[in-house]
Amino acid sequence: MNAQTVDTAENTGPSQSAQMRRRIFRHFGLLIGGGILIAIVLGALLAGALAPHDPYAQDLANRFADPVWKEAGSWEYILGTDHLGRDYLSRLLYGARISLLIGLVTALISGVIGTIMGVSAGYFGGKVDAVVMFLITVRLSMPVVLVALAVVALFGGSLLVVVTVLGLLLWDRFAVVMRSSTMQIRGLDYVTSAKALGCSTLRILLTEIMPNVLNNLIVIVTLEMAHAIILEAALSFLGLGVQPPLPSWGLMISEGKNMLLFEPWLITIPGVALFALIFAINMLGDGIRDVTAPENRN
Repeated sequence: MNAQTVDTAENTGPSQSAQMRRRIFRHFGLLIGGGILIAIVLGALLAGALAPHDPYAQDLANRFADPVWKEAGSWEYILGTDHLGRDYLSRLLYGARISLLIGLVTALISGVIGTIMGVSAGYFGGKVDAVVMFLITVRLSMPVVLVALAVVALFGGSLLVVVTVLGLLLWDRFAVVMRSSTMQIRGLDYVTSAKALGCSTLRILLTEIMPNVLNNLIVIVTLEMAHAIILEAALSFLGLGVQPPLPSWGLMISEGKNMLLFEPWLITIPGVALFALIFAINMLGDGIRDVTAPENRN
């Protein structure tokens, strides 16, 4: 009898880990986005070893050197050089560090603020919900780009200022989504059972609420990472973001705009890199949501 029971259990189907692996490898968007993002992250982490030149070294004798695919290009400067003779490939690799750092730190700061506010409002309701909704309304009435421009112009453009400003401005989507998700599940049976068993509020929030809103949180994290990277690029393009000589992709686009008609690759290369990073983050976030959502499991 025991042997039959064991045999039945073994034949019920693949394990949860096997099912998860199958869903991951069948989701092409997740694989494509993850592959591109891994390549960019590796390029950023290994920039010191991969960069053929110092990204800050200037060589005015080699200003606007053509990339290797052009007739006058050479393998010494694979992606050419900028207006100060700095190697473009080296600056592109180091610029990935800036973009990834800004995206991660901004999403972390805004995610912590917005998640705490949204989950608290959705779970407790009442006055807590009213206060949080008031704060969300105030935040939504403030245009992110204009506020960021004003603050950065007031305090000066730097990596620390840009990350802090964006982190304190992009929490509203976290709060709205987490509030809505928490309100949907706070009255379900497993939450009610945890209350009846005498579990503390903190334990209920951490063990019953958070695991069930994690899918939505993952999607918002990826969206806000991409949003923060685009905003940093916009601020740097306007000269109010990351300041020279740091190699920001937005700053590289700004520095190359005057040569758009003569050397369009100065804008195309960092622009394509920025597009690839945003595309990869969004594809990865959507893929993780799809493979972990209960309604999409088969």
